Amino acid sequence: MTHRIVLASRNRKKAGEITDLLAPHDFEVIPVTEFPDVAEVVEDGTSFAENAAKKATEVALAIDQWVIGEDSGLCVDALNGAPGIYSARFSGEDATDEENNDKLLTELRHVATTKRGAGYVCSIALSDPTGTVRVAIEGTCRGRIITERQGSGGFGYDPLFLIPEFHRTFGELSPAVKRCLSHRARGFARFIPSLLEIANEFDR
Repeated sequence: MTHRIVLASRNRKKAGEITDLLAPHDFEVIPVTEFPDVAEVVEDGTSFAENAAKKATEVALAIDQWVIGEDSGLCVDALNGAPGIYSARFSGEDATDEENNDKLLTELRHVATTKRGAGYVCSIALSDPTGTVRVAIEGTCRGRIITERQGSGGFGYDPLFLIPEFHRTFGELSPAVKRCLSHRARGFARFIPSLLEIANEFDR
């Protein structure tokens, strides 16, 4: 039996990754954009976990369905964890990936290679139709920020995020490899068993 689950994200590339991660487990992911009357959630939490939970619960209450909220971003050691929860708007409210990457390179221009450690973080929350968070999980992936873009795959900071053991950025790695290594893949690997445990409640 295929279960429908709504994703509280308007990012098409992110939705595509999550769809691919859940498809083998018989979940059909419906993006929140399929519900035009649902207002955009204001991400004013102080952590990825708070933002993920807020997205999940507010959308669930608005549409009376099971909803996944996901919030993720890049935390750079030399920048004291920035851009963190502001990753998508690092260079401004309507920032593009290119603009954010440019700002990151500028901020790190005098930082030595050995000091460029960084981690991607992915927080996931599942809300039931009553707005109750039933599952909350976080996944991380460590790497290093390089000095110029490499690869055209992925999105966000992927062309600058190097996985040292592969000598490749997320922008260079294939989607299949990224689905095994990324913060989102690791978060969902922890999330899916809990999701499956309560999947029988979806159709009540």
